[in-house]
Parts: sequence; structure tokens; C-alpha cells
Amino acid sequence: MTDAVEAFVAHAVRTEWENIPEAARNALKIFLLDSLGVGIAGAATPLAASARAAARRWSGEGAAHVWGAGALKLLPAQAAFVNGVQIHCQEFDCVHEPAVVHPMATILAALLADCERGEMVSGARLGEALIVAVDMAAGLGVAATSPLKFFRPATAGIFGATLGISKCRAFSVDTTRRALGYALSFASGTMQAHTEGKPALPVQIGHAARNAIIACDLAEAGLDSAEHCLEGPYGYLKLFEESYDLEPVVNALGKSWRISEVSHKPFPTGRAAQGGIRMMQMARAKGIRASTVQRAVLSAPPLIARLVGRRAFAGMSASHARLCFAYSGAVALLDEDVLPADFTVSALQRPETLLLAERISVTTNDVTLPSAFTPQSLELFLSNGATHIETLAALPGSPADPLTRDENESKFRRCVDFGFGTPSSPLADRLIRTTNALESLPDVRHLNRLASGILD
Repeated sequence: MTDAVEAFVAHAVRTEWENIPEAARNALKIFLLDSLGVGIAGAATPLAASARAAARRWSGEGAAHVWGAGALKLLPAQAAFVNGVQIHCQEFDCVHEPAVVHPMATILAALLADCERGEMVSGARLGEALIVAVDMAAGLGVAATSPLKFFRPATAGIFGATLGISKCRAFSVDTTRRALGYALSFASGTMQAHTEGKPALPVQIGHAARNAIIACDLAEAGLDSAEHCLEGPYGYLKLFEESYDLEPVVNALGKSWRISEVSHKPFPTGRAAQGGIRMMQMARAKGIRASTVQRAVLSAPPLIARLVGRRAFAGMSASHARLCFAYSGAVALLDEDVLPADFTVSALQRPETLLLAERISVTTNDVTLPSAFTPQSLELFLSNGATHIETLAALPGSPADPLTRDENESKFRRCVDFGFGTPSSPLADRLIRTTNALESLPDVRHLNRLASGILD
């Protein structure tokens, strides 16, 4: 048994902003902005309203802001829950593809809420904590060598978030280990909600964000916990993964920075649908129209069919549709883009979308790697008897095909406008400037105030 816990804790202790490579610091700023944007956009969804209502029942007013909700403030753990739900509820948040982990959802929601509870935390300190947290959450996912079984954004995410909070609070090595032990006690989240297309996925992320704060509170109060929380006989990896190899991940700490491996989502859908969406856009740009397509088949690695190969049907929920390539692919071919507004009740009932979706299917190619998202191909069978084929070697928004700076900021601005329901250029401008100069920010509570809509 290697002591991976000790390695992750030591990595967190020794990591300082000045020693992090510039590429990793820049990637952190990009995905910090992106995650704030999708979290603000999520505030406009019915699911977020339900999450806020539930959180109010668990506590009274507190110190932590809820993004996109104006003056509403909750206790930090409950604000972390709501903001975590909002980041992931539209499937618009960034993802580490090899890990199959949405790292920033759980981590950012937990860290920013916790930073509003006590002593001032600088932007540089937050940046350090976010980066080591992503290293742990994504690292646990990368270590897995078997297919996805549990919902890693929550189950691995709580460990990353707990490590990040420990860094922000300047915990000792022993206190951090105790906090990670409680992260094991609270780790949960299954793929059953994904299989059924239910909104419990973002709720599991919110739950993990909240419980990361609670894990740190218990450790800081001196309560002891499991010592071998990762590799013990009933530790995280033995319970949550069928097979794993953690040694390469531990050896890469401080050499490879997982934040630089994270991918954007250009569309508010499951990551597994985004390659097919891009190929539908490519076909449309070459003159293919929905009226000429008799049948469309997306051929991709097994993970794609497993995650988004479900059928579309009248009356499906937004949660189901976001994880359904037949639906999002139909929208892309009909309308050229896939937007948050395409998952409203009225949009989900549009007859021409449903009719086209019935003609779209997903099949598997010969790739066997359980975490592979590519290569993919899309075959369109046309009414004139011809066949049109598009191929894709890298998903849009991935490190191999990244969004430009302008595309990143454009997505962010659209998210802010959607979340507040009105054009919000001054607020978006302030958030962009603030994240770009993160290391100069004396108090990250300013970020939370801006994300809630308060210009001061």
C-alpha cells in the first residue's frame, strides 16, 4: 500500500502560486471564469429554485452568497450545496475527460462558500487550493482503470474539495488527513440518476460540496477519522472502483497539473453528446439539412453510447434531454447551435425536433478504453440515396481543440445574461477582469458578491 493520502497532502502543502507553471495558472483562470458563468446561468433553472428552497429549510441566513440570487445568503455549507447544483444542473460545466470528472463543480462551490465564513483568503491562496484540489479529484478518476460505476464528479470531487478547503484554512498535515477521512465517510453518488435521466446528478454534486465543508469542520474540531481513506481495505478506491493504478498519479504530482487537462463544454449537454453535436454542425455548414436526412448514426467509444445513447420522447424531462444525443443532435442540425433555452418545457415539445430525433441513433465503434470519448464518426443517410460522413478526433473545447479566449468570454457573457434574465455587461466585465487578475485579489469574497449580482 502506498500512502497516497500523504502524497496528496504534501503536494497541497508545498504548492504555492509562484511555483505553479504559467500554463496551469492560466487554465485555472479560464475554468474559474467558466464555472462562475455556468453557476450563474444555473440560477435561472427550476431545479436551482428547488435547491434554494430546500437549503433555506436547513438553515437560516448566513454569510455566504448564492450566485445569481442577489442579496440571498446562506450558511456556507448550504450555499455550497446550492452553488454546486447550479454549476452542474445544465451540464454546461467543464470536465476532465480521462478522469470522467467535472472537477470545478464540487470544488469551486465548496471553496468559495467556505471562504466567506471567516478569515480573509487571497486570490493567490484560492488559486493554489483550486489547483491542488483538481489534481486530487481528477487524479482519482485517472487512476481508475475500469468503467465508470459511481458518479465520480461527486465521489472523487468531495476529496478534491476537502483538500482545497484544508489548503485555504491552512490546516496542518494531521488535520488535513482527518478531513479527508471524513470525506470518505461522506462520499456518495451513483450513476443510477444518470441512467434514469433524473436531476439527482447536480444534487449529488451539491451534496458533495456541502459535505466537504462539514468534513473540514469536524477535522478542525479535533474529531479523528479513517487514516487510509483511499487505499485501505474499505477505502475509496476499493469501494468505488473495480480496478485502479494510483502510482502513476502520485508520481505525477507537481509535474503534471490536471487543470491544464480540463475541457470546456461549448454546449449545455452531457460531454458525451458534444462530439456528435459538433459533427452535426459540420454537416450543416456543408449544406446538409434536416429535411434531407432519413437516418443518422453516431459511432463512438462505448462510453458515449452508455452515457447519451438513450432515445428522445415527448414529455421527457430536461435532465433526460441533456443526456440524449438524439435530441441535442437534432437541435444542432435544425438550428445550428444548442443553447440553454433548448431545454425549456416548450422547446422539448417541438414536433420537428422530436421527429428528427427518432431518426438518430448511437452505436459503438471498436475502441475498448473505458474512459475514451473519441474517435467518433457521424454517418448521415440522405433521401437522395447518398451518404455523408463526418469524423472527429478530439471533442470541441478539449485541450486538443480548445476554445479561444473570445469564445470562452462569449460563453461566459451568455451565461451571465441567461442567469440574471437581462443583459449584464457591466457585471460580466467586472468578473472577467477580476478572474484575470486573480493573484492580485486581496479577498475572494469579492468574487462571490459579484457572482451573486452585487456591484460594489
